[in-house]
Amino acid sequence: MAQLLTPRQAEELHRALIAYLTSNNLTSTAAALRAELSLGEDVFDASTAKKYEGLLEKKWTSVVRLQKKIMDLESRNTALQSELDNATPTSRQNKDPVNWLPKSPARHTLQSHRNPITCVAFHPVFSSLASGSEDQTIKIWDWELGELERTIKGHTKAVLDVDFGGPRGNTLLASCSSDLTIKLWDPSDDYKNIRTLPGHDHSVSAVRFIPSGVAGGAGNLLVSASRDKTLRIWDVSTGYCVKTLRGHAEWVRDVCPSIDGRFILSTSDDYTSRLWDVSVANPEPKTTLIGHEHVVLCCAIAPATSYAHLAAIAGVKKPPATSAVEFMATGSRDKTIRLWDARGTCIKILVGHDNWVRGLVFHPGGKYLLSVADDYTLRCWDLAQEGRCVKTISDAHGHFVQCIRWAPSVVKDVPVANGGDGQSSEANGTPKKAAAAAPTEAQIRCVIATGSVDLNVRIFAN
Repeated sequence: MAQLLTPRQAEELHRALIAYLTSNNLTSTAAALRAELSLGEDVFDASTAKKYEGLLEKKWTSVVRLQKKIMDLESRNTALQSELDNATPTSRQNKDPVNWLPKSPARHTLQSHRNPITCVAFHPVFSSLASGSEDQTIKIWDWELGELERTIKGHTKAVLDVDFGGPRGNTLLASCSSDLTIKLWDPSDDYKNIRTLPGHDHSVSAVRFIPSGVAGGAGNLLVSASRDKTLRIWDVSTGYCVKTLRGHAEWVRDVCPSIDGRFILSTSDDYTSRLWDVSVANPEPKTTLIGHEHVVLCCAIAPATSYAHLAAIAGVKKPPATSAVEFMATGSRDKTIRLWDARGTCIKILVGHDNWVRGLVFHPGGKYLLSVADDYTLRCWDLAQEGRCVKTISDAHGHFVQCIRWAPSVVKDVPVANGGDGQSSEANGTPKKAAAAAPTEAQIRCVIATGSVDLNVRIFAN
């Protein structure tokens, strides 16, 4: 039989056996074992034997204890495996990006701003996040590590909005402020301020890059919304204002461009939202959304992935696919969220928030709409269940939640088709037309950022 113990281990065991037999008055057996192992009194005397007393019992009981522990762990493991195998789709949904929803607690709480946070925006490529604040600064964070990378100073009043995009691989950063200006920063050059766009007559409340596709615009266009009641479209390469949109009667609060860059949705203190066709020479409101009973603070254009669910809510049998703007959502100080179709018909009112609705974002998977409000909560609305609120993170922040953004999807290279140029670059999260024909390679990133009056930016991630 092969020896399991080393010579030293075997020697220790023999001595422990002799000590055990001696202490239990089995002297003749102990003497016989001594003789057989040639362990005389000169090698293993009484005082040495004393050290080994009780060692065998200790080893024996610890082995039994460990065996019991192993059996308990195996039993627990079996129970957990069984629970996992029989889990409902709801309890397993966080593994599927299409069904992923944020949960408390947040992965990171980012702290450094000295005044309320007004806006957040994700870098389309790197794990960078920009946040703007009433403290007049923009801070750049690594959202994966939860660390502050740098603080950008330049605005002389509150920073009201930030957005990544533009002609240099979608990686310029635009910011707007109560100081009446829009500033452009270059992340590849230490966030140097490369341009300042003056022109608005009052606070600039929102800024967004327009995806390329509009009148040959190569991702150069930017839209801004202001308290001067106008929207302005800028060419970031020249710094010129190329169009001014007038139509709102009050402060324009928010703006959202469509994925193809043809349309712009805006919201205002005049209780309305307007959809503009900016592909024509003189844009006018294509549709005016009327229904809110107070200031409309935020808006979002639904992605094509949500058309099937929204069409069902609208009572349309076949989901439309003709336009990049078939459905929209708006949030208001009247505490409601309204879902609209392209004709300006309100198809659903989502009621649940107890205070002003500040931010909206559609889940890239299309099934959910997420909202934040001054009631300190983040809510998830299931569009497949006619907009039922299926999740509320009641402790999302300790004060008013002012903004929410979803990390842009990661778009992998699309194979060249029919001798195409192989350009599969994204324009502000929008695949080019050539790429649109190919199978989608967009991979949803389950990462959300929120900002609050409590001075915290929170990262909710899978």
